[in-house]
Amino acid sequence: MAVVPLRPGRAVGRLLPLLCGGVRSKGASLSPGVPGRLTQRRYKKDVLPSPEGPVPSVSITEIRQYLRAQGIPFHDGYSCLHTPSLFTDAREDQPPAATNPPYTLFIDKTTGSFLCTATLAEGTWQDFQANVELQHRGIPPASLEEDTRQAREDARCIWDRALPLSELLDEDETNNTKAMFGISLVTDATLKRFGVRYLRTAKSLVFPWFSPRDATLKGLKLVRVEKKGDAIAYVEETLPRFDSYHNLFGLPLISRRDTELVLTGWELDALALHQATGVASLALPRGSTCLPPALLPYLEQFKRITLWLGEDLRSWEAAKLFARKLSLKRCSLVRPGDLQPRPLEALNQGLNLTKILRAALPASHKSIVSFRQLREEVFGELVNTEQVAGIKWARFPELNKLLKGHRRGELTIFTGPTGSGKTTFISEYALDLCMQGVCTLWGSFEINNVRLAKIMLTQFAAQRLEDQLELYDEWADRFEDLPLYFMTFHGQQNIKTVIDTMQHAVYMYDITHVVVDNLQFMMGHEHLSVDRIAVQDYIVGAFRKFATDNTCHITLVIHPRKEDDEKELQTASIFGSAKASQEADNVLILQDRKLMTGPGKRYLQVAKNRFDGDVGVFPLEFSKASLTFSSTGKSKVRLKKMKEEKALLAKKAPEGGLGAAKKAPEGDSGTSKKP
Repeated sequence: MAVVPLRPGRAVGRLLPLLCGGVRSKGASLSPGVPGRLTQRRYKKDVLPSPEGPVPSVSITEIRQYLRAQGIPFHDGYSCLHTPSLFTDAREDQPPAATNPPYTLFIDKTTGSFLCTATLAEGTWQDFQANVELQHRGIPPASLEEDTRQAREDARCIWDRALPLSELLDEDETNNTKAMFGISLVTDATLKRFGVRYLRTAKSLVFPWFSPRDATLKGLKLVRVEKKGDAIAYVEETLPRFDSYHNLFGLPLISRRDTELVLTGWELDALALHQATGVASLALPRGSTCLPPALLPYLEQFKRITLWLGEDLRSWEAAKLFARKLSLKRCSLVRPGDLQPRPLEALNQGLNLTKILRAALPASHKSIVSFRQLREEVFGELVNTEQVAGIKWARFPELNKLLKGHRRGELTIFTGPTGSGKTTFISEYALDLCMQGVCTLWGSFEINNVRLAKIMLTQFAAQRLEDQLELYDEWADRFEDLPLYFMTFHGQQNIKTVIDTMQHAVYMYDITHVVVDNLQFMMGHEHLSVDRIAVQDYIVGAFRKFATDNTCHITLVIHPRKEDDEKELQTASIFGSAKASQEADNVLILQDRKLMTGPGKRYLQVAKNRFDGDVGVFPLEFSKASLTFSSTGKSKVRLKKMKEEKALLAKKAPEGGLGAAKKAPEGDSGTSKKP
């Protein structure tokens, strides 16, 4: 039976009327539209700073200098600097510089943000400096812990109704439930140790989020099974909302003496690992999607961390990125394979999990490697050709036939005539991937974020919400759970500012796809006195380097040259020099008329594909109501017909080798129709 990868479901708040009987204390409702309960729209989606009001950056050198100047002791960790907390009550008889102060406050070396694990106070580097000043004045520091009282009350309501699996009265129900989740070999003792419960009304396993400070319940994750034919999908729902759920499942069980850890991408994997090996095991809250920097302080005590996130190449790529945050020198990775599936599957297959952990590969490597070191990775790509090809588009199956998928580390150039719908198409193109868990950052310099978000929400809902405003909150809640972020830039911007913001986003949110619309807005007034072509080449080169260095896919929109409207656009039509098309891995062109069926139609042309060389075109039909370009079944027939005609042209081309065959389609259209 096939297993569909984990995906987030709708907010747990929608279960509250069922689980809590409609009773709720005062506060904003998580489930809009429920009679007799308060509702409040929440706009909590993070946006990245604009140049008008950015969060000031800080270097590790500046942090160290400030701490020394203030007389604050510290020592270097893997990802953070460790200092005594400003937020714990110091004993009056304790000298200011104690011999062994409790180092419970952690300052992120990359961003300067801090977290006190003793009080859970957190904030930016500027917040830290402000509290140091307050302390010098004798004013108690302000607590920066977010008020999550309502979320905790809702979580407690669900938690109280859930039962340990061992307490279900019917033994058959217990066995059937375990079989449904694939945990028949996981013992009741292991489930009890990790506090896992079962919620009958939702047919879901319940995983608690306990505070490491006082073991109070801070939130929940519910996982249920959905069957689709022969495949099963595990649907996750969290409280609080998905983007605020920062749990490390299993953290309260970690001892201060533990120095080795295995990080997994799923709570059930952590259960299987601990039961089979006895090692300290934690599960990331969002699987292989993201490692929030707020969790890094809790991982500082470990001298060795093994990342075993899943069984596909997507998890493997994520593990390599997470190892950078955690410090490569202390990380090892379990490479996915038939003999090294995810931990739960390995337990069910009777594999030796301890042996698999011992075979983990070090994340750090030397600048020069031999083929022997690459041999297994090459074999992995040969075995998993579909996964290597990248993530498939759900709305554009014809695009999958040409590009094969969306891959990290590539640069895609996208162009099309003015007014052809470039922004509308590229928003759906990116939304399609984002809905499949691709963390996406949008940089829209041409239209503002409100208008862009409106377009994407309409495409997401596939309907005009203006005519059904009562559905707005429901669709907005679902849309808000997507791993989607926006840069707050608008108009002309400096390339350095944009790259710095992208770098920040990759670190904070594990962004793997950046959309920049468009390049011309980064060639501002400051460049009027220099060669604009040279400036464009520099910008394209900067994006190319960023994509490679950060294993992040960049889609860059570039306007075409001013050409005859009667002519089809070509790769050479891209504004500027040939560097853009040379640096790009893929070149996509949105044409506003078809070559073979006459004017008035739009189609997408793949003009370059470095992955396997396949190029071609397929028609698009625009729906004004849903603002979508999603292709239909007719597209497949036309695409097949065009491929057949292209093959026919190649057969009828004059002898003279490959070059002659390539030139045949580019000649007079009348020539291609000769018998």
